[in-house]
Amino acid sequence: MATPYHLQSPRTIIAKLMNMKQHPAALPQPPEPEPPKLILQPRHRTTPAMWCAAIFCFAFSILLIIAGVVILIVFLVVKPRAPSFDAASATLNAVYVGSPPYVNGDMTLVANVSNPNQKIDVVFRSAAVELFFRGRLMAAQALPPFAQRRGQSRIVDVRMVSSQVMLPPDLAVEMLNQMKSNRVVYTIRGKFKVQASIWFWHYTYWMYALCDLELTAPPCGVLVARRCSTR
Repeated sequence: MATPYHLQSPRTIIAKLMNMKQHPAALPQPPEPEPPKLILQPRHRTTPAMWCAAIFCFAFSILLIIAGVVILIVFLVVKPRAPSFDAASATLNAVYVGSPPYVNGDMTLVANVSNPNQKIDVVFRSAAVELFFRGRLMAAQALPPFAQRRGQSRIVDVRMVSSQVMLPPDLAVEMLNQMKSNRVVYTIRGKFKVQASIWFWHYTYWMYALCDLELTAPPCGVLVARRCSTR
């Protein structure tokens, strides 16, 4: 049985305290954490539908690549070019500005349509030519369909007749001033639906033509300057 502290001598108590400081009691260590458990997901089997979809996507990609290569080769060999539209000549037969401002006019346009391709035939399925004065529509004319062989040119006569076309007063005054100065400026716009044929392949696109014409005053006004572009 241990002797109570109050019955022990001071020297014994001090010795026990020094012994406790030199040899402290071992503290309990926390338990080591358990390693995480690996949870495996169940494997899903690839269904036949997924295999078919993958094979289809792969084959479709191969076909797209082959088609792209073929189109590139054909383009490099054929070198397609758009037909051209040019104003060969024009005659301003008559222009009459009435009051209130309206215009009657008559102009004959001789256009040169050419197919510069050496391996492509084209067919103009539809064609429309419009006459403008300072952005105001003066006359319009539709053309019948026609075909052009490779390297072929064609002369097209277009009659542009303006009948009772209302003009703002400022445009009417400008037209009168242009006729007095013997320089009348018109704009021609053409819209064509073209079908091109390369061997067994056919494709269709729209072609647009723009011509700025400068003519002398009527009667018998002649074309003195032009600037045409096709896209």
